[in-house]
Amino acid sequence: MTPWNNENPSSGTYADPYATADPRDNTWPAPAHTGDDLDYFLPPPNPAERLSHILAPRDERRLALNATLTAAGIPPMPEDRAVIDQLSALPADVSTVLQRWLHHTL
Repeated sequence: MTPWNNENPSSGTYADPYATADPRDNTWPAPAHTGDDLDYFLPPPNPAERLSHILAPRDERRLALNATLTAAGIPPMPEDRAVIDQLSALPADVSTVLQRWLHHTL
């Protein structure tokens, strides 16, 4: 009995699935020319065009708590929104202590 061999040349010809018949049949888009400026820096912001809206202290505490939780490796889940809103309604010193505790977990 002859053992089965996958590399037997009589079993068929090898077909490279990545080979193309004609290099001009390439479906990739043409490369960008060296003169094309596709990446550039944005202009600096104009202070006169800034919004004059100031956040409420509660909103500032809410954003700070979200940022602190994320930095501590505890990204807030959508179902945590009500709790974060209640915590941000507490006085500013409570929010400061809570953020300090979270910063020590880093």
